[in-house]
Amino acid sequence: MTREKFIESTIILMIGGLITKVLGMIIKIINTRLIGIEGIGLFMLIMPTFSLFMSLAQFSLPTSISKLVSEDKYNNKNLLASAIPIAIFFNLLLIFIILLSASYISIDLLKDSRCYLPIICISMVLPFEALSNLLRGYFFGKQRMIPHVISHVIEQLVRLILTVLLVPTLLEIDLVYAVAFLVLVNMASEFTSILILLFFLPKTTKIKKEDFLPNKKNMKNILGIALPNTSTRLIGNIGYFLEPIILTAGLLASGYSANYIAQEYGIVQGYSMPLLLLPSFFTGAISNSLLPVISKSYAGKDYSNIQRKLKQAIRVSLMIGLPITIILFLFPTFFLKTIYGTTHGGAYLRVLAFPFLFYYLELPLSATMQAMNLSKEVMFDNLLGITFKTVMLYLLSFLKIGIYAFVLASCINVMLVPICHYFHVKKALKKG
Repeated sequence: MTREKFIESTIILMIGGLITKVLGMIIKIINTRLIGIEGIGLFMLIMPTFSLFMSLAQFSLPTSISKLVSEDKYNNKNLLASAIPIAIFFNLLLIFIILLSASYISIDLLKDSRCYLPIICISMVLPFEALSNLLRGYFFGKQRMIPHVISHVIEQLVRLILTVLLVPTLLEIDLVYAVAFLVLVNMASEFTSILILLFFLPKTTKIKKEDFLPNKKNMKNILGIALPNTSTRLIGNIGYFLEPIILTAGLLASGYSANYIAQEYGIVQGYSMPLLLLPSFFTGAISNSLLPVISKSYAGKDYSNIQRKLKQAIRVSLMIGLPITIILFLFPTFFLKTIYGTTHGGAYLRVLAFPFLFYYLELPLSATMQAMNLSKEVMFDNLLGITFKTVMLYLLSFLKIGIYAFVLASCINVMLVPICHYFHVKKALKKG
């Protein structure tokens, strides 16, 4: 029964992931063709900041809720009620920080005053993103994947429609307004997602007054999982946030122009990386299905089932990732031209292709570690990877290899972290 549920959940998430990925690619194609290389460069400059605050806004509450709900030991309604005050507190704090620091981030760190308005818009998106992901965490824990899939597909459709309708008009006014809208459109799409997820919540169960009162014990359990997971995400997002800042500083000192840096960084992040991340919706689906299954097996000390499920997840990830990697390596410019209408990024794509095979293994390994209460080890591995990447990024910037400093540093990080994850999982299973 557990195996059937795992396979069913994975298939549903893969189908949903395929649809949303296709829609996401269409949105990216439209964006790149509408706002051009300059607009993409500007958008990619603020993306690390966006990702950092989005990650902080979630505070790993979806993972905490998913894990605790899957264990079937708690009042699920009260788990959600206990998580909401934590989410509200952190989101209000983050909104205040963004409003206070937007000018400094855009002018002093990113060296581009045009980033100010899009960064301000980030603050408006955060509460909607946090609540929608909190609800998704509940459905993942119950292994009910259809609400997530439906909400995600409709969310992408809303984003697509609003982008097509409004971005051309905003471009006539100013490029900055168009880029700011690409951030702000997430608010509308996430709000739509929240409404859909609320519709799928159980309506037959009796709701008592105490279900809505935050429980200290539940809050402690939630924070016990959320804090190390948030630290892990924070490490990754701080590294991502510092990435363009360190790269810009190093390349400027090496004699490269700000326009070259923004354009080439935008090409790698806007054209090459999305193609490399294409199989991630498969591995993401596997990981989301894996977390509740492994959590339940770990609570029941069924270590042999954990090994079976992890091996199965890794095999499927490689079966999907390897063919796509080979195709992208052999025909990089074909896909760039077909999808984006450009051949920019083909050389970068070829260098990154095979190292990114490791990335497809990182997601199931990370999900397994979180389910086995190895969140601190996940945090350590990511800290090691990001530290090494940041140091290498700065040093390579002075070798006069241009944006390849970023490309090579990314290759090192993407291989190091899953290798460390693998050894931690292997050690934990031996002890079990």
